[in-house]
Amino acid sequence: MSTKDDAETRDEFAQAVNMTAGEIEEWLETDHSRDVGQKEAGHESTGHRSGRRIVEILRKKKADLTDADHDHMRKVVGYVARHSSQRPSGDVTDTAWRWSLMNWGHDPEKG
Repeated sequence: MSTKDDAETRDEFAQAVNMTAGEIEEWLETDHSRDVGQKEAGHESTGHRSGRRIVEILRKKKADLTDADHDHMRKVVGYVARHSSQRPSGDVTDTAWRWSLMNWGHDPEKG
């Protein structure tokens, strides 16, 4: 990827991920976080695993980001966009829809 593509990816990631590393870590410790998402029996869900990876990325310096980090950032941006477009009607505060997005670093209830 070119530097321009990486810079665009970082910008899009920063817009999609509206939770801090600390907020995500705290969220990932909850039962709601562990209960949502696609997973094989006895394994961590894809979103929960992604949340841990997002925390690692958020804690890195820009110069230390790898191609794999940028690939994951693009995956996060895509997921947040797709899942956000499926917003259910009504109050979403205590819904699996919101909790799934939070595993990916995006809290739709945040201003």
